[in-house]
Amino acid sequence: MSKPKLFDVVELLIDLPELEIQAGELGTIVEEYDDRAYEVEFVNSEGEALAILALMPENFIVVWKSETQSWVSLADRVSAMLQALPEDRQKQVLNFTRSLYKTPA
Repeated sequence: MSKPKLFDVVELLIDLPELEIQAGELGTIVEEYDDRAYEVEFVNSEGEALAILALMPENFIVVWKSETQSWVSLADRVSAMLQALPEDRQKQVLNFTRSLYKTPA
């Protein structure tokens, strides 16, 4: 996966209960501190800021690229999420995926 960039839209992978922000919420990168931290702004449906905070890249995945003005493919999103998991969890996902092939649609 490519390095996150300014104005990319990201999906949070962790819950932030102290801020009442849940995994799956979308935010926008508004500042790059270095290769290890990004300031991300989360807003509500009215566009009001809920939180602006520094996050490490392992806490989110990029879902929309500002550079190409396009959404990241679902396959690339899943791959990025898997890479953020420890190996034992990756194996659990692999086993689950295998089970989907055995179950009729």
